[in-house]
Amino acid sequence: MSKSTKQTPVKPQVGKSPSSPERKPVLSIIKDIQRQTRRQYSVEEKIRIVLEGLQGEQSVAEICRREGLNTNIYYRWSKEFLEAGKKRLAGDTTREATAPEVNSMKSENEALKQLVAELSLENRLLKKSLKADD
Repeated sequence: MSKSTKQTPVKPQVGKSPSSPERKPVLSIIKDIQRQTRRQYSVEEKIRIVLEGLQGEQSVAEICRREGLNTNIYYRWSKEFLEAGKKRLAGDTTREATAPEVNSMKSENEALKQLVAELSLENRLLKKSLKADD
């Protein structure tokens, strides 16, 4: 055999197929799928899980394992839950007003100011008229 007819063995490329030269690595595909299928817990579920942990009948690790939850997330929820309760008990019940609510309150405030000004002028005029009659 001459050098020109000698064939070199073809090495398979890991993670790439001949049809698509730009494939993602398998681990990044798995992480993308996990992100897309991550469970979203409702507020009621979060409260239920935190309360179960606070009751102390089961360990936090057991509850998290049963719920498929990382313990760090449980402790974050627990902290947020207790902070919200502390604020509520302290009387901090402020809430965010929406833009339409703010605008309606501003217009109502202006109307009330106008009414107070008119009534004040009317009151002064009546007082002056009563003094003039005396």
